[in-house]
Amino acid sequence: MSNLDNTTVLAENKVLILYLLNQLPNGIFENSLYKIVNAINGVNYFYFKQVLTDLIDTKFVGVLTNDEDEGAVIKITSDGTNAFSLTKDILPGIVKLKADSIFKKELSSAENETSVIAEFTPKSEDNYTIKCKIVENNETIFEVKTIAGSRERAKRIVDNWNSNASKIYPEILDILLK
Repeated sequence: MSNLDNTTVLAENKVLILYLLNQLPNGIFENSLYKIVNAINGVNYFYFKQVLTDLIDTKFVGVLTNDEDEGAVIKITSDGTNAFSLTKDILPGIVKLKADSIFKKELSSAENETSVIAEFTPKSEDNYTIKCKIVENNETIFEVKTIAGSRERAKRIVDNWNSNASKIYPEILDILLK
């Protein structure tokens, strides 16, 4: 691929990210944005990070939060909106069409993935820390931490939260309100 081709692809991917972020007024988790861009263009994670870092460095994209637990929430800036309006014609029509058709499906999938979060971290062979959360509009509305004495038990808790958070969360709230 020639340098001109590389430059064109880089520009198209930057405009694609601005195009997607322009449709998300509250921002989006970086990992969710990567999943959407990957579904549209098939870019690898390292290339995506390079493009995103370029957009952040030029102040076209801002990082709202960068919590180690939740990850970075990114949002288009006013400079990014201006840059997008000047460069949106760079994005080929076929890519826009593909982006629009994939965007809604991937976004709802990404939102579902990030709305109920559960993970466990080993502290030692027989000590695991478990975090279970509910996130809405990029904000944690509920979080509970606990400890499990085995990997199997930690995995069961995480799997149960992922499958049944909509039942467990109201029950916990009811108990707390008694």
